[in-house]
Amino acid sequence: MIHPIPPGTRDVLPDEMRELRRLQRALLEVFEARGYGEVVTPAIEYDEVLARGEGRTGGGSYRFFDESGDLLALRSDMTVPIARLVAGRLAGAEPPHRFSYMASTYRAVRPQRGQMREFIQAGVELIGLPAPQGTAEIIEVLEAALNAAGLDRAVIGLGDADLYRQLLTEYGIEGAARDSIINRLATHDLVGLEAELSAVAGISDEQCATCVALSQMRGGSEILEQARGLGGVAVERATARLQVTFDELERRGVADRVQIDLGLLRDLGYYSGAILEVYDPAVGHVLGGGGRYDRLLERFGVDLPAAGFALYLERVHVAQMEEESRRGKVGDR
Repeated sequence: MIHPIPPGTRDVLPDEMRELRRLQRALLEVFEARGYGEVVTPAIEYDEVLARGEGRTGGGSYRFFDESGDLLALRSDMTVPIARLVAGRLAGAEPPHRFSYMASTYRAVRPQRGQMREFIQAGVELIGLPAPQGTAEIIEVLEAALNAAGLDRAVIGLGDADLYRQLLTEYGIEGAARDSIINRLATHDLVGLEAELSAVAGISDEQCATCVALSQMRGGSEILEQARGLGGVAVERATARLQVTFDELERRGVADRVQIDLGLLRDLGYYSGAILEVYDPAVGHVLGGGGRYDRLLERFGVDLPAAGFALYLERVHVAQMEEESRRGKVGDR
């Protein structure tokens, strides 16, 4: 008799569990060595707290009522709970604060699309250090974590969360039309993007072409100069922010694995400024991401700049196994 488990969840057997534990230890050692102390927060939070960080995918939390009628939710990431922790437990402490975590998180998704409802995130949060120094520091830690996992071919994509918000405001696009265009950009649906832009009254062919062109720009720092050539205040602001960050990365010697990606968008509403995603050629999906969330702490009554990243542990493990297999095949030649 087969006893099913919910779609988007899975059992882990001993051999794989041992490999996951080794990976967890390697990542936590990297975080600890760089001054990021491990914290644990409840898997269950008040829904009102988690809702402060929700954005485009705001319906993604599992919600339920407790015995007192209060609305609770399973955490869908660790950034918001850590922001809540800092604003409460550490309100009088001197920043910056450096935290790491290894935690299960939960999102209400469509499992038929290959997404997991329950997954482990490994990451860090740096609260109280502004850009570009704070952004560069978390990218340094991220690079060290990828190296510890054996993912020396992984690429860190660097974009700007405010680019399209400000660009569409510059074009006079607001409300439902703006949200729909942002969704097209986030899913890299260029055909749908052009159709959505063309349907907006008053937008010119040049503005439409600029938005589409920006979404396809990725590469080294030369991309920023190309983007500036398209003109506009929003583009100038975003490229200036990215240039300062990239210059700091070069100064620290960690720019080689960073690819500027002007088509990058994160699906959580608290990001502002620099955003990150991690790709590895061994697998066909994103291994993690993060970025700056300088305005999130304000929602908890504390005005502190912040940045962080999270890696999806199971995906990193798959990439790790693929990379080890590749190296073995190369060594056999």
